[in-house]
Amino acid sequence: MQRQDLKNMADINRYTDREIADAILGRDARITHDFLYRKCYPLFKSIHDKYYTDCETPVELINQIYVYILLPKKSSGTSKLQDFGFRCTLTMWLKIVTENYCRQLFGRRMPVDENNDTSSDRLNLGEESLVSNTRNLDMADVKKLLKMMPNRRYSRLIEYRYIEEKSNDETAALMEMTMDNYYNCHRRAKAQYCEVLRKEGLL
Repeated sequence: MQRQDLKNMADINRYTDREIADAILGRDARITHDFLYRKCYPLFKSIHDKYYTDCETPVELINQIYVYILLPKKSSGTSKLQDFGFRCTLTMWLKIVTENYCRQLFGRRMPVDENNDTSSDRLNLGEESLVSNTRNLDMADVKKLLKMMPNRRYSRLIEYRYIEEKSNDETAALMEMTMDNYYNCHRRAKAQYCEVLRKEGLL
């Protein structure tokens, strides 16, 4: 990394997440470039490498996400970035938003591990892939999200199944549930977890 790049990284690290978000919303070109195109470049590259996107380079993906997070929603008139609640880091928020964006539009380069779960048709696969993605996030941020869930039993199920990566059978046994009860609880737990992400502007 060149000396100027190191200086830019040092400069951007002086700002809080809220200051950076406000700068992006205010179309501050320097802070936007230093944060999205320099500091977060490795994040975007890893996601670009994971999906068959229509972007030839990670920079093109960054361009798409920049427009995506600033585009006002028809329902509220506010953008995704405006709705971000700052209860997790801005970097984590960008990772989830970008992963979700790519998951909806593009196929993965590597097959998704379904843990040989023959009952996956009983689950909402859109939410399944979203929750599974938490395994790749910073654990401190994941724990903050889990604490926001009002039902402690649901958050424990998410933690066993997706953070500790236990199978459905193992999770049901740990929670002392029949499999029928487990799948019902599993569905409600994912819905509650996703609602937390929606409130944070992550969906």
